[in-house]
Amino acid sequence: MNKTAKQLALLTFLFAFFVAFASTAASRDYYQIQVFRLNGKVQEEKVDNFLKNAYLPALHRAGIQKVGVFKPIESDTTAGKRVYVWIPFTSLEHFSKIQDVLAGDKEYQAKGIDFLGAPFDQKPFVRKESILLKAFPDAPNYFIPKHQTAPSARIYELRSYEGPTENLFRQKVKMFNEGGEIKLFKKLDFNAVFYAEVVSGNTMPNLMYLTTFADMPTHDARWDTFRAHPEWKVLSALPEYQNTVSRSVKLLLHPTDYSDF
Repeated sequence: MNKTAKQLALLTFLFAFFVAFASTAASRDYYQIQVFRLNGKVQEEKVDNFLKNAYLPALHRAGIQKVGVFKPIESDTTAGKRVYVWIPFTSLEHFSKIQDVLAGDKEYQAKGIDFLGAPFDQKPFVRKESILLKAFPDAPNYFIPKHQTAPSARIYELRSYEGPTENLFRQKVKMFNEGGEIKLFKKLDFNAVFYAEVVSGNTMPNLMYLTTFADMPTHDARWDTFRAHPEWKVLSALPEYQNTVSRSVKLLLHPTDYSDF
């Protein structure tokens, strides 16, 4: 091989390396939020037992180490009637394969039989909703907070912002990323687990994010600081970000005692 050929081969190798590196560096998580709708204490106990003893252990065996399970705070009208499960995936392929993995997990099938194989007149939940999300460019991977308070004191706030049109929704997404809203949340210690757009769900177009706090007083203090912050006042007043949210939904949640965070 002559010198020119060697140089060409080296350049080809370096190009392939940097393309692969850039692809890896730019990879963004996918998340699934499952919402179990319940009719009372009996179903809540069945869901808790299934998640704690069968589902989460199976996801851990499948390589998903951090799964969040949350319930509405006591003052919420849906307390005792909802359970939220958050699951991270490295790609759409990873998400698409998990059901096959669980189907082949004999321990999962055995420990979850009372839930998975419940008779029609003793169903363990009313309905289950699934929301699929893709992480934002400025928050491509999830973050797990390390609060020292008891799970029952922690506040996890799940917010959904619905856009009136696709283009206005994209402006709200831009506000979080290029606009700097994510950076401001980080500066003010909101300890967000994720920021993402919904790619499949029943209130599209919308984005969702999950911020976390050691307790309710911390939650209130952080939001007071955010609303009064000069950077937020400037950002929120920009014409390009006006009328980008037609409906916002705020859920205050506690992690269960068996949640991974």
